[in-house]
Amino acid sequence: MLEAYRLRGSLYVPVTHKDLLNIANGARWPELPSVIFCTEDAVADEELEFGLDRLRDCLAHMNPRSKTMRFVRARNPDILARLLALPGVDKLDGFVLPKTDLSNIDDYMGLLADSPHLCMPTLETRDVFDAGRMTALRDQMLERGYRNRILALRIGGNDLLSILGIRRPRDRTLYRTPLGHTIAQLVTIFKPYGFQLTAPVFEHIDRPEILSEELSEDIAHGLCGKTAIHPVQIPVIESAFDISPNDLEAAHRILLGDRAVFKFDGSMCEVATHSSWAQHIVARTAADS
Repeated sequence: MLEAYRLRGSLYVPVTHKDLLNIANGARWPELPSVIFCTEDAVADEELEFGLDRLRDCLAHMNPRSKTMRFVRARNPDILARLLALPGVDKLDGFVLPKTDLSNIDDYMGLLADSPHLCMPTLETRDVFDAGRMTALRDQMLERGYRNRILALRIGGNDLLSILGIRRPRDRTLYRTPLGHTIAQLVTIFKPYGFQLTAPVFEHIDRPEILSEELSEDIAHGLCGKTAIHPVQIPVIESAFDISPNDLEAAHRILLGDRAVFKFDGSMCEVATHSSWAQHIVARTAADS
């Protein structure tokens, strides 16, 4: 789904945040590509009802349209049901579905059956490490017609590291931890079947050079956006997902198709194998303009 590339840097904001409405309406950070208001891990149990009240008030005063894509991360299927019943919920672009696996995907999608909202299931349970379970989840989503409702699949890096009893080191990218193999496996299981995936959060706000390095790996793995935990990360993420003029020129030349193989900008371009990439680059550029 090409629209997933609009996500770019998705800033997580707890629903208890004091400036919820200004963020939702684009007044706080006008250039923010997408925001996810969280009712799950970012909100303590005792603050949940307060947060839901805040969100209810925010929806009542939220502008119907915004350049920023707006999502809410539901805590579980029960909370999703409550969120869908809130006045003004139609102002949201969709929902993030945490800890999605075979045990709850039908519960989540059943609740969304009569809703126009898109969703982003998050892959962050122990099942993620089992290629067979992920293949079964993919097949179930395809067989039951869920794919067109799924904007992207989110990879929950910190939850996955927690299952392994690991915290991300400050001096290296996620791809130099056991999750590097896991991300590659998720890409090969889901992307050939039409699912987009987004990249995990980079939690070390004071290491922008490692964030930039990791973004290069994210893009090399075909991921379409990245979770941000602080606004200072957004320009770095935005820049990384910009399409370079050279890539766009190469894409146009490949699609022109007047030569089967040719050299451009120091690289071999082959129409037979690179056309899919070229079509994707051109389509993304048209969508952004």
